[in-house]
Amino acid sequence: MSYLESIVAWHRKRAASDSREIARVIKQLPRERPSAQRSFANALQQRSTLAVIAEVKRRSPSKGSIDESLDPATLAREYEMGGAACLSVLTDTPHFGGSSADLVAARAATSLPILRKDFTVSELDVVDAALMGASAVLLIAAALTDEELIRFQELAVSIELDCVVEVHDDVELDRALAIGAKIVGVNQRDLRTFTVDQDRAARMGERIPAGVVAVAESGVRGISDAQRLAAAGYQAVLVGEHLVRSADRVAALRELQVALPS
Repeated sequence: MSYLESIVAWHRKRAASDSREIARVIKQLPRERPSAQRSFANALQQRSTLAVIAEVKRRSPSKGSIDESLDPATLAREYEMGGAACLSVLTDTPHFGGSSADLVAARAATSLPILRKDFTVSELDVVDAALMGASAVLLIAAALTDEELIRFQELAVSIELDCVVEVHDDVELDRALAIGAKIVGVNQRDLRTFTVDQDRAARMGERIPAGVVAVAESGVRGISDAQRLAAAGYQAVLVGEHLVRSADRVAALRELQVALPS
């Protein structure tokens, strides 16, 4: 069983044991959600520099511990000071050491839009993202059927959440575009093996049409990677490990905000 299969199986088992009624959970959402005013998509667009989605990440299955003791509020403030366009907060506990509390703390500490970074496998996962105060939810094409992608995206839009549809090959990109994804994240890390292909995003960038926000994920290690991805047509990069491990996170983040092609 691959990394992805194992993690998704765990989340599907968790979701199957969740007996909450979706209609009742949706009713828990306030009529006017402050998070809905923090548009994730808008924050990534209409910029002259590469937008950075800065990630709050404690550990990963492939890298092990990155910074188990990080304070999400402090990190979020550093990221905002460094000019991050948005935040990404991992809420998966058993595999990445994250939690909903990390997202709530980061949201309270900053005005930036936040992506709930997790393995979304049910409608309740989508609504929970909104309840935590997220502005966007992650839909991983490799983990979901086409029917699930459509259903979860429709639900997200109805409760004022943006969706980042994550892909890692041309087939998955076609699936994302077929459902009308507005934000596509190309993950250079293969979630089946957790190996990183530094050229994956550059190869796929030209296939993402104008009007779709293109985000490169994983394997961004500094200014040269940022410049290459900007030249390949990406408006944004999602960066976790590189920033969390940096001695000066503010400076490391500012370095990534390279000029976009005119």
